[in-house]
Amino acid sequence: MDTGRLPLFCFFVALILAFVFTRINVRLIRAKVGWFRNVNVGEMHIHHVVFGVVLSLLGGVAGLLVSGVSQSWYAVTAAVFGVGAALVLDEFALILHLHDVYWEEEGRTSVDAVFVAIAVTGLLLLGLRPLGWEDSDGTPEGTWLTVGLIVVNLLLAVVTLLKGKIWTGLVGLFVPVLLIPGAIRLARPGSPWAHWFFAPGSRRPHPGRMARAVRREERWRRPVIRAKIAFQEFVSGRHDLPSTRLRTRR
Repeated sequence: MDTGRLPLFCFFVALILAFVFTRINVRLIRAKVGWFRNVNVGEMHIHHVVFGVVLSLLGGVAGLLVSGVSQSWYAVTAAVFGVGAALVLDEFALILHLHDVYWEEEGRTSVDAVFVAIAVTGLLLLGLRPLGWEDSDGTPEGTWLTVGLIVVNLLLAVVTLLKGKIWTGLVGLFVPVLLIPGAIRLARPGSPWAHWFFAPGSRRPHPGRMARAVRREERWRRPVIRAKIAFQEFVSGRHDLPSTRLRTRR
């Protein structure tokens, strides 16, 4: 409370609890356990993203009204917003693909989105500031130095993300030193940077660099991805239905 982060803490806790509760609920629905059923109005299935949007609006608008009145009520509205955000992010893949891919391979995007939100909120709770932003000393030189550091860190973060290093780029926003190797080292083979600069079909294909990127992907990245998917499926259930896109192509 002394740091003024109580609302952020309530948002953080509500986000995690709501996500875990939602995943338990949908897994029980999928297993057809007891009275757990989808919410339907007639023949229309109401996805929980709808409730998430409503709660996010209620929590956000109420927070604007009470932020300067009571920190306790502000924390309550932040918790409501956290519940709404969890429900929305849990169906992020549905919003992205504009059709229900909840249990398909593409549905893992939703879990990734929730994990990113939890990680970023946790770093903010620790007091870290994005892009190394700090208050300047009030002098013109200090202001320009602060602006320069922010711009450099932002450029490094953009390059890192374009190279396909999502987690390095996101965590690097708060720990900028991670952005230096992320921006310098070789891009992942499926990243936009690779498609632009050295993959087959780019302006200047570089087979040697592409082969090195693929070897690194197979040796280092694939085991990490398998471990991440195993943990995600432990938390959120198996996304094992065949892709709709593959079925359509066939």
